Amino acid sequence: MKNIITILALSILLYSCSSKKDGNMIVQGQIKGLKKGKLYLQKMKDTVLVSVDSISLLGDNTFRLTDQVDSPVLYYLTFDGNTTDKRILFFGEQGTITINDNVAQFGFNPEINGSKNQKILEQYNMMSRKFQNQRLEFIKKDFDAKREKNQDLITQLEKDYQRLVKRRVLYTTNFALNHADSEVAPYIGLTEMYDASLQMLDTVNKSLTPKIKDSEYGKRFQEYLNNIKANENK
Repeated sequence: MKNIITILALSILLYSCSSKKDGNMIVQGQIKGLKKGKLYLQKMKDTVLVSVDSISLLGDNTFRLTDQVDSPVLYYLTFDGNTTDKRILFFGEQGTITINDNVAQFGFNPEINGSKNQKILEQYNMMSRKFQNQRLEFIKKDFDAKREKNQDLITQLEKDYQRLVKRRVLYTTNFALNHADSEVAPYIGLTEMYDASLQMLDTVNKSLTPKIKDSEYGKRFQEYLNNIKANENK
């Protein structure tokens, strides 16, 4: 009798595991060097980061996670639930997305394939990092100039920095306009165009295709603009 109960329990367990339904997005890959740990597939829901799938890895560094994607959005692949210094941020969408990385530098330079939006976002991030590095250089030069009380250099650095800000805004706006048929455009509008004028934001919003306007980020971008306009009219 005990053996029969054990067999039945195992059968139920195996059935429940095999009957798990996949969503329309599969995230798979390999984390080299990972001996033991747990990977979480997470995304923002309202303002809360929620886990949509997870897998425990014990001696096997390959993984497979899934979710049902209604509209392409940013996802987090986190190691042991650590969302600060060990995470991979990527654009999730329908289909199979392959992510390969290593445990020693998890999240630093992962290889991500299978997401059209991710490739577009990577193009933007490459240039954005250059602007960020230039900004850090300005901060250092400004610190040194103020320490030396070199007012002429301080004034010149301020002018040069404002030109850098303007170049960044123009680049970001043009990038969004050139990718108006991608969910990356409203995402950039929401997260990267904080220095842009309302006119620039409006121009990007009007350029979005109907499909993108109806996406999650498209709707949030429209709501964001509505709030700005409402506050200006107060």
